[in-house]
Amino acid sequence: MSDFLPLRLMGDLRRRYAEPQRHYHTWVHIEALLGLFHETRGRLHDPAAVEAAIYYRDAVYDPRQDDNEVRSAALLMREGAEALPPDSLDFARRLIEATAGHRLPPDLSETQRADAALFLDMDLSILAAPGPIFAAYEAAIRREYAFVEEKAYRAGRRKVLEGFLRRDRLYFSEHFAARFERPARDNLVCSLELLT
Repeated sequence: MSDFLPLRLMGDLRRRYAEPQRHYHTWVHIEALLGLFHETRGRLHDPAAVEAAIYYRDAVYDPRQDDNEVRSAALLMREGAEALPPDSLDFARRLIEATAGHRLPPDLSETQRADAALFLDMDLSILAAPGPIFAAYEAAIRREYAFVEEKAYRAGRRKVLEGFLRRDRLYFSEHFAARFERPARDNLVCSLELLT
């Protein structure tokens, strides 16, 4: 249950996250992110924005489209205007849009940058999951892209995973980097080996 969003929005969000094309981007994913949100809530400067970004991060999800983040953010802007102060609403929008490339948005204030670092790290926490959970995640992503031929999928997935591995750091916050960086890199290397 959200501390900031009204109950009527929760029902629509649950319906969205139950759509048949979803195998990883489901309500289970949202619950996992909320667990990390509650773990770090005391560190957040704008918990309302971060929580709203978690709920709406994948509210619009069509694996055949490349603008899901923008459309999810636009949905939040329409639906969340009554629930969040304008500054928090706009920051939540920027957080969601930042998940498209998993980069910290430019020109954030120091407090927003700290919150964005934690949020983006939460979103990538699955990469550091224990082996069986990470393997299930990879299988679920493959099911979401079942319409893509195997050779093309492997090439595309390799490109994504290699892009993450080329980064100096996968995680922006010290809080999560200490816990997630090494296991995430190990998982990515193993996944790439399986794709080759």
